[in-house]
Amino acid sequence: MATVDDVRRIARSLPRTEEAVVRDRVKFRIGRIVYLALSRDERTLGFAFPKEERDALVVAEPAKFHLPAPSDLRYHWVECTLARVDEDELTELVVDAWRMCVPKRVAAAHLGP
Repeated sequence: MATVDDVRRIARSLPRTEEAVVRDRVKFRIGRIVYLALSRDERTLGFAFPKEERDALVVAEPAKFHLPAPSDLRYHWVECTLARVDEDELTELVVDAWRMCVPKRVAAAHLGP
């Protein structure tokens, strides 16, 4: 079971990441681009994810993943229930969301080719 502390630890280890509180929600961003956002109750994590793949993700594991609010469907975004993902899966989700938002050279320098 993943926790908010796991999210923080993983996100803070990634270059250019800043943590901010916006409207009572913790968000992780690169510059002005948000790639992770915790719900106010910190049970749900929203994360950057390719739009064209999100329906398949949600259909494959509806107990873990769900679509964002209708007003956020225009963004590259999906949400998960933290208690339903393990630490390895969380790491993959966070790093992949981060990679969507940083220049390729930054990702390559941090993660390797």
